[in-house]
Amino acid sequence: MNSQFGLMHVWTQGDWVTRGVFLALVSMSVLSWIVIVIKALDIMRAKRQAARVESFWHSSDMAEALGKLGNEPGNPFRELTIEGREAAAHHRATRAQLHDSLDVSDWILSALRNSIDVATARMQAGLAVLASVGSTAPFVGLFGTVWGIYHALMSIGAAGQASIDKVAGPIGEALIMTALGLAVAIPAVLGYNALVRGNKHILVKLNRFAHDLHAYYVTGARVTTAAADGNVVRMKKA
Repeated sequence: MNSQFGLMHVWTQGDWVTRGVFLALVSMSVLSWIVIVIKALDIMRAKRQAARVESFWHSSDMAEALGKLGNEPGNPFRELTIEGREAAAHHRATRAQLHDSLDVSDWILSALRNSIDVATARMQAGLAVLASVGSTAPFVGLFGTVWGIYHALMSIGAAGQASIDKVAGPIGEALIMTALGLAVAIPAVLGYNALVRGNKHILVKLNRFAHDLHAYYVTGARVTTAAADGNVVRMKKA
């Protein structure tokens, strides 16, 4: 008797609207899980890259320091370093044109900010999908439930059978859509919040690294917490 109800029965007995809602919810669930897995792997990789930053400063020259950061494509810490280095070199090469309009500190700071903006946009890519799924999936499921209840009541009225056993099955079956909508939305919302927290952690590391790089490219030394005592980390320029 239980085999007469459930998702398979909803699919086989439903019309094109019911099937469309079901397919939409399944597609949203698959898409959200793909985004969650991919972005989680990106955050884990970025955390490993952030862990190499301290060894970066214990290098004899820039070439060795870049090697310690790693050669993975899309490494925001390596890209930040290269952007700052190229900005400093460009300012030195064109000092006759830039000297009177923009000093080296502002020029390098602008390049570092642009690199951070690019990394931020890359980390946030896909999060809009999770936000959209989390906010719309419950309503999509609710629409499927309302549609299913409407057709169930119409069928019961046409048959003239309004006993509880005739009503409970179709109505309960229609409510499955609401449950499915929640099952799609909840992981999307939780995944979105977790990924946002992970991205904020990486951005804090990236901004701190950018501050140290800015000091290094401008003064030739990394500013540390003990800078007031004259303790700085120096590294040969490439």
